[in-house]
Amino acid sequence: MKKTVKYIGLDVHKETISIAVADQGRDAEVRYYGKVAHDMDQLSKIFRKFISQGAELRCVYEAGCCGYPLYRFLTSKGIDCTVVAPSKIPRKSGERLKTDKRDCITLARLHRAGELTPIYVPNEEDEALRDLTRARNDAQNAHKRAKQQLTAFLLRYHIVFPGKSKWSKAYFNWLADISMPHQAQQITLQEYIDTVRTCSNRVDRLTEQIRHFSEESRLNGLIKALQAMRGISLVIAASLAAEIGDFSRFEHPEELMAYLGLIPSEFSSGEKQRQGSITKSGNGHARKSLIEAAQAYRLPARKSRAIQKRQKGLPPEICDLAWKAQLRLCNRYYYLTNKGKNANIAKTAIARELSGFVWAIALELPLAA
Repeated sequence: MKKTVKYIGLDVHKETISIAVADQGRDAEVRYYGKVAHDMDQLSKIFRKFISQGAELRCVYEAGCCGYPLYRFLTSKGIDCTVVAPSKIPRKSGERLKTDKRDCITLARLHRAGELTPIYVPNEEDEALRDLTRARNDAQNAHKRAKQQLTAFLLRYHIVFPGKSKWSKAYFNWLADISMPHQAQQITLQEYIDTVRTCSNRVDRLTEQIRHFSEESRLNGLIKALQAMRGISLVIAASLAAEIGDFSRFEHPEELMAYLGLIPSEFSSGEKQRQGSITKSGNGHARKSLIEAAQAYRLPARKSRAIQKRQKGLPPEICDLAWKAQLRLCNRYYYLTNKGKNANIAKTAIARELSGFVWAIALELPLAA
């Protein structure tokens, strides 16, 4: 008996899931099944009912704050499930009505038509490492804000550090000697100092945990290989590996550049061509890491002691690619800035090309299952 295919659109929220069903066939009706609680057992009962009627299920839902537990649950039951990018869902420009019912019906209909763009779903181990790198990024942002708040407090009372290097041991010794005219101000100063120290310790702890879990991860080989490149140390390498995951899903480096939102936007019509700023679509965490790494290429190409240490034990092909990237990108940065390009624009252009070399290095290594 030939199974009929049912396309299931799921609009997923914290407490509820709205379900729509589209039968196979271009002109078949798309019907709203109803809204159920966000409970895996209840959802499983509904799907078992469809399967008992001889249906093959193909489910789809939008990526969002609820993560991937639903995807993993359905695939573990042998049910085909796709997670799609919300920004790539076709929408009518004049439509001003949005409800859960409409959303799940739209998902079911577009999934049947093959017009949805699936996203890459990491496995649980890769997602855990990704969460750790994002937590460090959040801690670093909190550390930066804490230092800004302390600096602003001192500036209000015109207390200026006489030395050259802030946030050094000498700077904190100088902070300890400051005496404020009022007790409440002294307590405020001490709280700001303690917050800076606490945030700094938190960043250090998370960095050490990234080092530990990277060594145990299936991505360990990729993380070590990426560190052969200038500007990519442990944290950035772990972030790129965890955020992007399987590089082989990109057939060409330009696809990776587009995924990271590093290609220019374009508004062209007829004979008029106009390119704007980068699209900033896709994975912002990986894009930020690459732009941070690109700043290292503003200096002349050389193999520092740190780079040589990171390259120790790596295949010569990867080391050659890393040196080729240095020669190319350092000269490219010099050319762009001498041409009058803004430094930030030049760094973004370097980050775009750097992603291509990262892709090439990743493809040199077989990824562990």
